[in-house]
Amino acid sequence: MASSLTKDSASTSGSEKTFFGHPRGLATLFMTEMWERFSYYGMRALLPLYLIAPNGLHMNPATATAIYSVYVSLVYLLAMPGGWFGDRVWGPRKTVAVAGAVIMIGHLALALPTEGTFFVGLGLVAIGSGLLKSNISTMVGQLYDGPDDPRRDGGFTIFYMGINVGAFAAPLAIGTVGENVNWHLGFALAAAGMALGLVQFLLGTRHLNERSLVVPKPLSAAERTSTLRKAMIWMAVAAVFYIITVVTGVYTLNWILVPITVAGLVIPVLVLARIKRDKELSATEQSKMSGYIWFFVAAAIFWMIYDQGGSTLAIFADSSAENSVLGWGFPVSWYQSVNPVLIMALAPVFAAFWMSLNRRGKEPSTIVKFSSGLVLVGASFFLFLMPLTIATDGHKAAAMWLVAIYFVQTVAELTLSPVGLSVTTKMAPAKYASQMMGVWFLAVTAGDCTTGLLSIAGVDLNGTGVVTLQAALAVAAGVAIFMYRNKVKQLMGDVR
Repeated sequence: MASSLTKDSASTSGSEKTFFGHPRGLATLFMTEMWERFSYYGMRALLPLYLIAPNGLHMNPATATAIYSVYVSLVYLLAMPGGWFGDRVWGPRKTVAVAGAVIMIGHLALALPTEGTFFVGLGLVAIGSGLLKSNISTMVGQLYDGPDDPRRDGGFTIFYMGINVGAFAAPLAIGTVGENVNWHLGFALAAAGMALGLVQFLLGTRHLNERSLVVPKPLSAAERTSTLRKAMIWMAVAAVFYIITVVTGVYTLNWILVPITVAGLVIPVLVLARIKRDKELSATEQSKMSGYIWFFVAAAIFWMIYDQGGSTLAIFADSSAENSVLGWGFPVSWYQSVNPVLIMALAPVFAAFWMSLNRRGKEPSTIVKFSSGLVLVGASFFLFLMPLTIATDGHKAAAMWLVAIYFVQTVAELTLSPVGLSVTTKMAPAKYASQMMGVWFLAVTAGDCTTGLLSIAGVDLNGTGVVTLQAALAVAAGVAIFMYRNKVKQLMGDVR
């Protein structure tokens, strides 16, 4: 990290160090996010494989997919209360420090060879990730002099590169150790990664903006008491309920999975309905929210398919793919490095491409980009039908089929995801400006919970019929948005 620090020639003192021309605190947050993503994506690459492995928990693929989907949905669902904690209770800096410790403890629990501690560990990692996700991005923004600082967008670009560097390296390191040496040693390596991230965060906090220590809107004494009382009541109700199910002998894993998946579908609807019914919103803001619902539903369909790259596709690769290139075999978890390396390679290309079209007045609208992303992610599952067809009668599908699927999904992601983030901020009512990014994450929650419910119901997501149906649904959603683009544009108002 020291080698990347350069002297800021524009500094008035001539001695202030920067990170690639940005505030030095960006190096701290970059490295924290990189190591956190290293631990998260490394564990995620192992998760479905460990769940189905004979020397792991030896579950059936449907249950493994349900657990994986519920876990991923929880991470995004908890991003909203995580942001609330940063705004109302601890402030961003303390929240990130606590989150890092919780994630590390969660990975250590996963490293213990018992089923009970494994699920406790999953819960802790989900809670910690939710606490960290919103607040670390807030601290990146605080490094700059407001939204008009010309370095701000570049700073976020560097920060997001940290995400992809960690996501790329994690399956190669953690996946290899977990699959080839010992599953629990792999989870322990994820804990070590988070520990490194936490240590360097604590050592580098002096470079962060002092605003990161401030609680923007602290709870009053009455609010704190009321919140704590309600939380304790709900925790007591849940504890009593699950104790009864265990004592009476009716408890199964579905008693945990089903409530979470249902909540993951109901909560987004309730949140959108609450915003839509707010009488304080202007007619223009109401119209924009109506338009945003189109994007939200379409995004949920997108993430439902896209996030199966770590579950459905991984499980297929484990059982039915020839995981080798030119005779050189590799662990199944390595497929999870394909997307981040493609993101790093293609993101600058896409940015330059859109800028080139914009200069000529030919850049596609938000709606066209969004619908294209949906059609492409649907096309990736139509492509998935080829290896599914090949892998019959004991045959194995070539690894490049899976790489091709991940490639199409990455192009789809680059077409839709940045647009979704942008349109969320542009269409957000002023009253909910800081909450709308959490609403966008709820689209991921809804998509993953749909996958979870299908798996709980025993649907074989590697079946050609189900894959075809999902692919057709995504393409149809993309076509529908394009066909009704004039109506959606009208609802969007001045947003383009």
